[in-house]
Amino acid sequence: MWILLIGLVMLVSKLLDFGPLAELSWWWVVLPFVLAFVWWEFFERPLGLDKKKAFDELEKAKQDRIARALERDKTRHQRR
Repeated sequence: MWILLIGLVMLVSKLLDFGPLAELSWWWVVLPFVLAFVWWEFFERPLGLDKKKAFDELEKAKQDRIARALERDKTRHQRR
């Protein structure tokens, strides 16, 4: 993700002719986007990083449901 942020900063700087990046070749500006594409296509999937992120989100949702259920049961028990 940080590669895309660098690419966006470089792109905006190039388009606005701001600072030393204004004179930089377009190839250098496009390079972070190419690197991000290569990372997502060839490294993230085989390493299982995309599945790990999805699993972590599901696990967090599961823990939130458990916490809500325990809290609900606790309030029901206190009413009795």
